[in-house]
Amino acid sequence: MKKSVLFLSALFCMMMQSVSSFASDTFIPAEQLPAAAKAFIANTFPGQEISYAKVDTDFASKTYEVCLNSGIEVEFDKCGTWDKVDCNYNAVPAHLIPACIAMYVKTQFADATVVKIDKDRNGYNVELSNELELRFNKHGQLIDIDE
Repeated sequence: MKKSVLFLSALFCMMMQSVSSFASDTFIPAEQLPAAAKAFIANTFPGQEISYAKVDTDFASKTYEVCLNSGIEVEFDKCGTWDKVDCNYNAVPAHLIPACIAMYVKTQFADATVVKIDKDRNGYNVELSNELELRFNKHGQLIDIDE
């Protein structure tokens, strides 16, 4: 019995080692970003330069992370579509926030602004300047508030 547990533990460790070897996080020149990502940065944050860019290659996916010289961080999927924008205590550009979410924030938290937005297939996570985190479904309906 002890040998079986030891063997299974060793097998599990070897499997995790091999899976983690598929993941890599590599700095890349900004020119290697997808065209859509470069266009997004130029249009959404004009005049700002890319401080660094990284590509994260996992077993089944590829994502890009970009940090601008102002400290704004943007994450993109493999096609260059934004997934997350973190403006570090500054307001996220209004055109990135779905209208229903912007209206909810404006009516419920008039003194707060959206400083971070993260979208996924199920909806949006939004962080406000008052440090509240809001979760919306893909239809823009509030489903959770985390203080």
